Amino acid sequence: MADTSAIPTAALPFPVMLIAADQTVAAISPSLAAVLGHHVVGRHYINALRQPITLEAIETALRTRQPGQTRWLGSDGGRDTTWLVHVTPDAGRIVLTFEDRTAAEAVGQLRRDFVANVSHELRTPLTALQGFIETLRGAARNDAVARERFLGIMERETARMTHLVDDLLSLSRVEENERMRPAAAVDLGALVAATLADLEPVIAASGVTVTLTDDSERALVKADANQLRQVIGNLIENAVKYGSSGGVLIVTLDAVTQHRVLRGEGVALHVQDRGPGIAQHHIPRLTERFYRVDTHRSRALGGTGLGLAIVKHIVNRHRGRLLIDSTLGQGTTFTVILPTA
Repeated sequence: MADTSAIPTAALPFPVMLIAADQTVAAISPSLAAVLGHHVVGRHYINALRQPITLEAIETALRTRQPGQTRWLGSDGGRDTTWLVHVTPDAGRIVLTFEDRTAAEAVGQLRRDFVANVSHELRTPLTALQGFIETLRGAARNDAVARERFLGIMERETARMTHLVDDLLSLSRVEENERMRPAAAVDLGALVAATLADLEPVIAASGVTVTLTDDSERALVKADANQLRQVIGNLIENAVKYGSSGGVLIVTLDAVTQHRVLRGEGVALHVQDRGPGIAQHHIPRLTERFYRVDTHRSRALGGTGLGLAIVKHIVNRHRGRLLIDSTLGQGTTFTVILPTA
């Protein structure tokens, strides 16, 4: 191995540690010193690294003289970090190269959580369907009343699964195109009015009174009209489902103005209900996939737990902002701010 003193360690792409033949830490790169501290130089590697799985990999490399890999767990400002450590022996010395895998581990955990959540969401209706089918083939084979009741429940559960799959596909398409900003000019006020008209049967069935105030003066925004209609529809349907006890839904479009969060001109759409409101500790997590304030009620109303996640990603694609404000006992306001065309 070449003399490491001639190597500009600050230029190395990964944090590096050199363990000398006497098993003390001979040198570390500045990037690794920021993680472990300069004080580890001169110490035995056991005292410098401490974690059994990492020490075992070093001992194995010293004994077999073969390279290997291991993991080292650290922390950075209260955040847990995960490092892939490459262990390379040479003439009694060991070179450790640390590769930060924290982001990849986080993505992997998100993927595992997502699969677990989808499996959980599908398992309940599938189990119910299986039970009803077995009952209809057995004890309720000739019971017309039970058959009609079970078929009604099976129809609802099938519709819920279909809605879930549709939302999953929609979320996947939105995420795929999130970096591609829409270029078409869309009249936001006209789109809001058209969406309210489409939802009239749902609104009428809920008994909620909807008022629309449009001060946007036909302002245009750069948008994908279908996706923006989905945002408006999701927010209004949520307000009708969960805020209907207030009896009123107020939809407002502000005049074009400068918005600090956009660093430019934009139009704000407010969807306000006077329902029970949402506790503050729930608000930061409302746009997470499958997060529900009231799981039982959400499922009973046909919610998939993906609606606000889809809204967030669509608003991000449009370079807009989604704001949520709620007070218990007074209601909730969802605000979407979009840059003008």
